[in-house]
Amino acid sequence: MDAQIFADAVVDVNHQIPYGKVGVRGDALCLAGIGAALLAKSGKVYKGCNVENAAYSPTNCAERTAFFKAVSEGEREFVKIAIVGGVEGTEPEELCAPCGVCRQVMNEFCDKDQFEIILMDGPDNVKVLKLSELLPYGFSLN
Repeated sequence: MDAQIFADAVVDVNHQIPYGKVGVRGDALCLAGIGAALLAKSGKVYKGCNVENAAYSPTNCAERTAFFKAVSEGEREFVKIAIVGGVEGTEPEELCAPCGVCRQVMNEFCDKDQFEIILMDGPDNVKVLKLSELLPYGFSLN
């Protein structure tokens, strides 16, 4: 997989996903918008955004949206995911890390010692972690 293709997808997610708009999306309050670009072992990149819902629990994070799109199209092996986002008009105070549910979904499909999670709030603030660093004791049926 050409690194530039993945980088372009990250930039695309960062600029085209309508994240950061404080207000209503559908009937749901969206305080921060998040975008994700997931690289499958096949070389295909799957993009996702938050899908908000007024009832909160049906809300789907950008990371899971990207994973579920990929899995629904037959992908089962993944290399890395980049996550970007925040609240529009504010300076990020910290990088946008995946929630516990998203970490567990990643744990189901990825080698936790190899899968990379790239956290970023712009081109100058990037941190790369392995899934094992964010979820050292993930639940597994194995």
